[in-house]
Amino acid sequence: MAQDANATGLLLQLICNNTPGGLPRQAVLEFASMDLSDFDVLSFDCYGTLIDWEAGISAVLAPWAAENGVDLDTDTLLAAYASHESATEAAEPGALYPQVLATSFVRLGDGLGVTVTPEWADALGRSVPDWPAFADSAASLAALAGRYKLIIVSNVDRAGFAASNERLGVTFDRVITAQDVGSYKPAPGHFDALDAAVTDLGIPPGRLLHVAQSLFHDHVPAKQRGLPTVWINRRHDRAGWGATPAPEAAVRPDWEFPTMRAFADAATTPR
Repeated sequence: MAQDANATGLLLQLICNNTPGGLPRQAVLEFASMDLSDFDVLSFDCYGTLIDWEAGISAVLAPWAAENGVDLDTDTLLAAYASHESATEAAEPGALYPQVLATSFVRLGDGLGVTVTPEWADALGRSVPDWPAFADSAASLAALAGRYKLIIVSNVDRAGFAASNERLGVTFDRVITAQDVGSYKPAPGHFDALDAAVTDLGIPPGRLLHVAQSLFHDHVPAKQRGLPTVWINRRHDRAGWGATPAPEAAVRPDWEFPTMRAFADAATTPR
């Protein structure tokens, strides 16, 4: 089914502008043949996609760095932190997310040769409920909920997500957390649980679309399972990967949007 010509042109322009050398002709043809209306359920990563985790983490790391004379800009500090968080999640898959945050912060300090006190570590561990939603998240989710079933697939604990969900303002049809599956993305546990949730909701095969910011945590494992994906490229106007590690394998999302609002507009426009 062909997409609306104007929407297709805009999306292709967005992708080509953000992909070195643009997309090859075959990729453009494959992209143009897909349609967002082909799906009945959307699964979402939360942190980085709907909740601004970089702002939330920076709100603790930046004052700690200033207090201890760590002369790194915010993006450099986030990138240094990212490697420790992903390593902690891989090494301690059963740890609750507040402990992952605290442990990763301590390891960041060790790597920089600066002590992270228990008070600072606890401040980051307790910070998830304070992390802000992106300005477009709540309205976009509300619009999408009128057309699709919505599922959360998140690297966080249940209590942390419950606090964040108050900022998002919608009721998700299913919520899958790291606490539920006992591991952290990009490990496969979330996507195993997602398969089960879609089956439980009675959704036919091929009607699920995964939506996420992180290529590392979400797009690589989703594509390995054959899922179509949408990249909400929140860092489209900034260099680097921020609080997310670089993807460990080449990956090409099926769609790319700079914001949730742009995605919601495209996904809810009548064809």
